[in-house]
Amino acid sequence: MSTGPDTATGAAAGSAAGAGVTAVPAEVRARFAVRFGPAAEAWCEALPALVERLARRWELTVQAAGGGGTARVFRCERSADGARVWLKLTPDGQVAAHEAAALRAWLGLAEVVRLLDHDADAAALLLADVRPGRTLRERPWEAAEVAGVLSALRSTPVDGVGLPPLRERVDFLFDLTERRAPGVVPPEARAFALELADSGPLALVHGDLHPGNVLDGPAGPVAIDPRPTLGDPDFDLVDWAVEGVTDRAGLERRIADLTALVPGSDPERVLGWCRATAAIVAAPRAAAGRRDPGTVFLLDLAGLPTP
Repeated sequence: MSTGPDTATGAAAGSAAGAGVTAVPAEVRARFAVRFGPAAEAWCEALPALVERLARRWELTVQAAGGGGTARVFRCERSADGARVWLKLTPDGQVAAHEAAALRAWLGLAEVVRLLDHDADAAALLLADVRPGRTLRERPWEAAEVAGVLSALRSTPVDGVGLPPLRERVDFLFDLTERRAPGVVPPEARAFALELADSGPLALVHGDLHPGNVLDGPAGPVAIDPRPTLGDPDFDLVDWAVEGVTDRAGLERRIADLTALVPGSDPERVLGWCRATAAIVAAPRAAAGRRDPGTVFLLDLAGLPTP
């Protein structure tokens, strides 16, 4: 459930680029303030100096900046070999620590971006490049090509992986939806989702696996940006099941296609997750005035009023 950097000019090797690249734009500061609270402003002010220090430590040239609602991401060149790498920083050290833990557990999987280094004190990740790097949101995709990613993610042993339970991610998503669309989501939707989170198999869950977080890689799709937890891996099928679907029959066909290709997945649980979390996707869309067929279907699936 979804909650490219701008081009810029690099500086000398082994140092960060100018403040124009590493400075945090006003619109990003506003998003961070909503997500992380008042402390985010001080973090944004300190970020250029932090990027400078990390660029010297890892011998990087910072070339461009971007990111989403929880992190700033810098495209860099590594002076040792000229390789493109990505420096990712967040105001929340726990977010970075959880991502690093999952990426270490998935290390060696071609279907997941490779973690090169992690600075826990700076809440910074150094990540390998993925090329060509186009997201699956930018092109049509088939169930067969994403099934490899879904299968690989759930195949990793979870013994010793210190991550929170899936119910924490579910609670966070419902809390976020309530802030975006107050009073819209019925309490029973959260209760049903938490019931699913507390049952089923135990695996390493990506937690934010949608087409915008899967890139075209050299040998197939590659997952990035996990919000990982431990719990039912069928949670990761939801965005792929509902993407572009406008009726119940279409949803059931998509679920059948996916679960036939992902060992261990359960079509009934995937359908349950789709019903339980439909409001998370649909309520903010409806609050923003969207009335497209996909949104109307998700509202109906969630048991919410439809226009």
